[in-house]
Amino acid sequence: MPEATPWLLRRIPAFDSLRHYTFKDARADLVAGVTVATVAVPQAMAYAVLAGLPPAYGLYTAIVMTAVGALFDSSRQLINGPTNVISIAVGATIVGFATEQDRLQAAVLMAFLVGAIQLGITLLRLGDLTRYISHSVVVGFTLGAGSLLFFDQIRNLFAWKQRGDVHDQFVVRLWQTWSQADAPHPTTTVIGLGSIVLVVLLRWLKHRVRVPLFPELITVAALMAAITAVFDLDKQGVAVIGEVPTSLPPFGVPNFDYDVITQLASSAFAIATLGLLEAIAMAKGIAALTRQRLDINQQCLSEGFANMAGSFFHCFPGSGSLTRSAINQQAGAVSQWSGVVSAVAVAATVLAFAPFARFIPKAALAGILIVTSVRMVDWKTLGFHLKATYFDRVIVVATAVSAVAISVEFCVLIGVFLSFALAVPRAGRMLVTEFIVNKDDGLIHERLPDDAVETRVLVFGLEGELFFGSNTALERHLDHVLERIQPDTKFIVLRVKRLHNPDAVGLHQLAEVVTTLRMRGVEVVLCGVRAELFEALERTGLIDKVGRESLFLEQAVRQTSTLQAIRYAYEKLGAPPSMRPLHYAV
Repeated sequence: MPEATPWLLRRIPAFDSLRHYTFKDARADLVAGVTVATVAVPQAMAYAVLAGLPPAYGLYTAIVMTAVGALFDSSRQLINGPTNVISIAVGATIVGFATEQDRLQAAVLMAFLVGAIQLGITLLRLGDLTRYISHSVVVGFTLGAGSLLFFDQIRNLFAWKQRGDVHDQFVVRLWQTWSQADAPHPTTTVIGLGSIVLVVLLRWLKHRVRVPLFPELITVAALMAAITAVFDLDKQGVAVIGEVPTSLPPFGVPNFDYDVITQLASSAFAIATLGLLEAIAMAKGIAALTRQRLDINQQCLSEGFANMAGSFFHCFPGSGSLTRSAINQQAGAVSQWSGVVSAVAVAATVLAFAPFARFIPKAALAGILIVTSVRMVDWKTLGFHLKATYFDRVIVVATAVSAVAISVEFCVLIGVFLSFALAVPRAGRMLVTEFIVNKDDGLIHERLPDDAVETRVLVFGLEGELFFGSNTALERHLDHVLERIQPDTKFIVLRVKRLHNPDAVGLHQLAEVVTTLRMRGVEVVLCGVRAELFEALERTGLIDKVGRESLFLEQAVRQTSTLQAIRYAYEKLGAPPSMRPLHYAV
């Protein structure tokens, strides 16, 4: 058992935090967890409605996912559970199912599939690949999802019925709803607009009087529920969320229907990817403030376990919550146990106040979500990404537009594809630098435009990734080298010290460079050959094609191999010692 303890502590970081846990830490986690729960309850119900599910499913997700995620989280302050962006994606995916029961089963099955994909990413140790997906994907998705959320909740704000077929694209359904809208229900509209005003006002007052942890969302939801209950507004046409079960999340096995799985597969992959990007980005943001070290693979594990465990307790997919994580950190959370406390507090709230929660008007939740839709877009970050580079601008715009014009879940795949499609050419860039031997002092340095060149020995340095993505750049530089060859040129010295990560295509192309130059009657000398390149040439048998005698390994002393290679060329030319280079200078 003692031998298994380090592994257990590494895989369940919450247990590891107990090794140095104090009463002061427990009190801080208790306060932070309860504070998070006051925000989690109304948010969870609102996000469930946003996903097209009963509010109880949001509460179940805020209990199970939050608790399981906290136990396995690498981040000590990240709070998992239902989030706005994931809820939008889930709602867009299951909207095409005919009945409410089918949508419920699809959402729960989606949680299992998302968790399975995330666990697969963990087992294959592919979590680090998320760093190759631009954060612009998240920025663009947030902009598109926020726009959809804003316009969709206007319908609930005015009690308009949704028009059009559920299979229609969102923009089509939205246009049909707005163009054929009935007159707004006065009381519903007042409640919705009043909720928006109250949330904004309470947030302004909170910052004005410096009470950062005031629970304005649950305050507004409770107030509107009280007004509805006292004045029987639910009997006067005001839609309410209805009965909320006074029970903890029930256990149940997801409905593993093959046809439904195939229907959800692509969306599950998109949501799993988006969930990881969202959680990892937030965990890194918190880590930058708290100076804690993160294990990205462990973070992926926690997301996978949380989603998969949730699927057995009637939960829909979730991820790391920006709002609740920020509140948790600001409230002074010390460890992952604040998340467990939050889950317990949400469960206690469900058991104690569920009968009262049935009076919460849907318009009040719509008002809360409209405020959320505006705040979920970090306008400063959006502006920064749009101004930064063409690369970032294309990804942000393409992801946001496709979210609105095509589908929320598909836009993530578009963003991920663009990240790789635009990143590979950038990674495939290769630089070439020409060096010369100064006849006056024997120094080797970069050639300046007005430097005279000893054309019998030409020296070039190649820098970049020697893989399939750089073949075009390497061909272009080879053409440049060929253009520099003069009738008396006998040697080309290629400095390859800064060529990294060779693959089969890159190795073959490097060997072809040597062959092409030799066909021109020019001997090629490679210098600065790193161990990984040398071993790859040996494994593939290309080292004999390149020539062992004209290959100089990277030396422990700086630039020695370059000096050796050029001296070798001059010796072969029969140049006297006085004409051979003495030093290397950059």
